[in-house]
Amino acid sequence: MSQDSGGIQITGLSHHYYPQKGPPVLALRDVGLAIPPRTFVSLVGASGCGKTTLLDILSGLASAQSGSVTVGGAPPSAGRVDTARMFARDALLPWRSAADNIDFALSTRLADPKARAERIARLLREVGLEGFQNAYPRQLSQGMRQRVALARTFSLQSKFVFFDEPFGAIDALTKVALQDQLVALWEQSKCTVVLVTHDLAEAVAMSDRVIVMSPRPGTIIADYTIDLPRPRNVRALQSVSRFHEYVAELWSKLG
Repeated sequence: MSQDSGGIQITGLSHHYYPQKGPPVLALRDVGLAIPPRTFVSLVGASGCGKTTLLDILSGLASAQSGSVTVGGAPPSAGRVDTARMFARDALLPWRSAADNIDFALSTRLADPKARAERIARLLREVGLEGFQNAYPRQLSQGMRQRVALARTFSLQSKFVFFDEPFGAIDALTKVALQDQLVALWEQSKCTVVLVTHDLAEAVAMSDRVIVMSPRPGTIIADYTIDLPRPRNVRALQSVSRFHEYVAELWSKLG
């Protein structure tokens, strides 16, 4: 087994889209990236630079057209039990309660109903939704729905978790609370995380590394190591000068 088999390895990755009309669109060009296991990495860049395309390839929702991509030592593929994906919208089933939405996903990984119920109760408590297990999505605010989606994602206990703008539609105060909860869940699980975000402060607050991508065709133009101590409290970081310096450096790189 190679030294990189527990992490993510991307070499020379390029990817085109082929619209019905017009020439092919080059979304990614010669992307190379190595992510060691149990690290938290964010991808930032202008809209349309290929961040979500890269996440789709890592998740197995799109195929790598050229170059090499491995996740945990194997090519990405849909349905892998060691990977999970959380989208920008909560994608909850409206006819299922909060607990049942989590159970719907967890039942594909864990057969014992009692063990599932215990895990679901613990995660709902950890994301601040104790007492809302029987509430339906229509009875929950958008922030609460995202908490359910976050609990559902971490219930799977996957080694690799991919997030695509999970808090993009949330107000600023709720977003910080959700960021703290995501960081706390990650610090417990120590899975490998790749997060796509447009929020530079979010990227710095949560990540070990922030990868900056160029405008389309997306390629990597900077790789910042975030040297802030862990465990982290996102709210407390707002008063740390080095945190703001990192955000300013990223703004200057993207500007």
